[in-house]
Amino acid sequence: MHPHFSTKERILSAAEELFARHGFAGASLRQVTAAANVNLAAVNYHFGSKDNLINELFRRRLDELTARRLEMLEQAEAQPKPTLEAILEAFVLPALNLASDQLGGSAFMRVLARAYAEHDQTLRKFLSGNYGHVLKRFAQAIRPLLPELDKEALYWRLDFVSGALTYAMSDFGAVKRPPGRSEEDHRRQAAREFVRFAVAGLRAPE
Repeated sequence: MHPHFSTKERILSAAEELFARHGFAGASLRQVTAAANVNLAAVNYHFGSKDNLINELFRRRLDELTARRLEMLEQAEAQPKPTLEAILEAFVLPALNLASDQLGGSAFMRVLARAYAEHDQTLRKFLSGNYGHVLKRFAQAIRPLLPELDKEALYWRLDFVSGALTYAMSDFGAVKRPPGRSEEDHRRQAAREFVRFAVAGLRAPE
């Protein structure tokens, strides 16, 4: 772990890696403090509880992801004729960039996948309350481009797209980066393939 990280950052990074490996229930605060080389008092001082630590772990990544997604969405909508592809790129590219972040991005994506796989209602409520508006914002941008879809059908499809993206970001898939291809090139191809897949799904007839 980087020696110049603040105590708070060391705790968050250690928790991220442990939660990615063992889940939220499987990783204890004692394990987190040992990995971060701090005492329990430091965790209590910075976070107060395990639940608050988990929430802050998500805020650290998702606040930045949300800001970048909405920034790219505004750029896509500012074009004379916004396209479905450009709007979906605004949703997909920032997420794939985060997933490839060398400072814990892939671990966070596994944590995010666990958040949906493990039926923790408190955590789901936190994520929905703080980040649910993002999907709604993208739905508002997409609806005029797919007038044949009613609101319920659009949300079903966006929900599937979001779940597939979480899976892809978590590196669970069968397609790995081939030898000789740079991380950036692989990420760009992944984005192209995913946007193509998502466009087809959204435009499928009812």
